[in-house]
Amino acid sequence: MAQEKQDRYYVYIGTYTHGDSEGIYVYELDNETGALEYSSKITGVNNPSFLDIHPSGRYLFSVNEIGDYEGKASGSVTAFYIHDSTGELSYLNQQATGGGAPCHVSVDDTGKYLLVANYGGGSVAAFPIGKDGRLDEASGFVQHHGSSVNESRQSAPHAHAIMIDGSNQYAFSPDLGLDKILIYKIDLESGKLIPNIQPWVRVHPGAGPRHLDFHPNGKFAYVINELDSTFTAFRYDEDTGSLTEIQNLSTLPEDFDGTSHCADIHVHPSGKFLYGSNRGHDSIAICAIDEDTGMLEYLGSESTQGQTPRNFGLNPEGTLLLAANQQTNNIVSFTVNQETGQLTETGNVAEVPSPVCLKMLKCS
Repeated sequence: MAQEKQDRYYVYIGTYTHGDSEGIYVYELDNETGALEYSSKITGVNNPSFLDIHPSGRYLFSVNEIGDYEGKASGSVTAFYIHDSTGELSYLNQQATGGGAPCHVSVDDTGKYLLVANYGGGSVAAFPIGKDGRLDEASGFVQHHGSSVNESRQSAPHAHAIMIDGSNQYAFSPDLGLDKILIYKIDLESGKLIPNIQPWVRVHPGAGPRHLDFHPNGKFAYVINELDSTFTAFRYDEDTGSLTEIQNLSTLPEDFDGTSHCADIHVHPSGKFLYGSNRGHDSIAICAIDEDTGMLEYLGSESTQGQTPRNFGLNPEGTLLLAANQQTNNIVSFTVNQETGQLTETGNVAEVPSPVCLKMLKCS
């Protein structure tokens, strides 16, 4: 069995459960062919839209993207145990996030804290993780304040993600409502999120920053902006946690004149390419990265063969990309050309209701 599983990953799929979805789905990915095979699911979980996996590989955490939890204006986060022989999930416990519609979670590299972004509440929080994987009540909480120029989408703060840098010292929260990336120092002793010396960096008005990813060399960071379909590239100082903008670039081809909004962003493990998802154009934008300057060159886009690719994932080797098409209820796999960054369909498609987030774990 170990020989059979050596080239396979468990793929944990977060979903919205207001339609046909029943919770979190577990598939096995053939790392050679890109084929996805259903393995299991855990039901009774409300809108587990975004997930993250503990560094030990023993626990998984999901947001519950809701606005009312136990009668309060809050969402929640749920902890699960991962059975190493099967990849199945078992419920551990749940905590209130202190803000509505939590939409993103990140586990720090020590495995001590889970960080959460509340989109509806416009806030971020940190939760201690016990040795058994269970979550304690929040140890840190920060409420964002302000607005920006888009009256329909930016009248209040909307923390859309919280990502941790490679040094595990700083956390970055792109806030769609503020047109800012807020920067926090992570206190690994107290579990507090402390505003950094550079507490935030602004993107251009109306951009709507959503997700962020770091270059593997630690010198650059890239943000995808939902509202105006752009990438913003930054120079990153890992010592101070500071960002300096160096470029803006559209995620869409010049001849596109429809409506589209961005979602997810990932730097290729090689550091040579950047990918971002377009919902409306229904594609993955592809850019080359100059590893000396951090500058981007738009190479084109590839159709995701479905509608509304909210999120996507690259396997750790960077040989496969999985696109989760929320509206057409499917996940399409592509091979990644290691020289050009271009994507090619494998012909493998998995039918999954309302797929949102994809997280991979090596099968044991």
